[in-house]
Amino acid sequence: MNIAGLNVRIMIQKNETVTDRIGNHKSVWTDYFSCWATASDQSGDESEEASQTKEIDRMDLTVRYCSETAAVTAKGYRILLGDRIYNITHVDDMGFRKNSLKFKAELEER
Repeated sequence: MNIAGLNVRIMIQKNETVTDRIGNHKSVWTDYFSCWATASDQSGDESEEASQTKEIDRMDLTVRYCSETAAVTAKGYRILLGDRIYNITHVDDMGFRKNSLKFKAELEER
């Protein structure tokens, strides 16, 4: 893995359920882990949905393998890159070498 290529700082967030002071359960995103990543394979597309044009922005983010990144799954985690939120669609373990992980992510609509 080329360490010099790790040039973007990302924040991985985890979806958790918290209870407020009166007992209501609420789903919130909390910061889980921050690390450096390599952004690659950016692609974009458009689709028509309910008479609206929807932009689809995809990106691959490669990070170094560690115990924190090894726990990340496609469900329950997302990635913040700058002010953009990316939903993780797939986690590629790069051949089980425990050297790096590749997150395939898609831009979330707001």
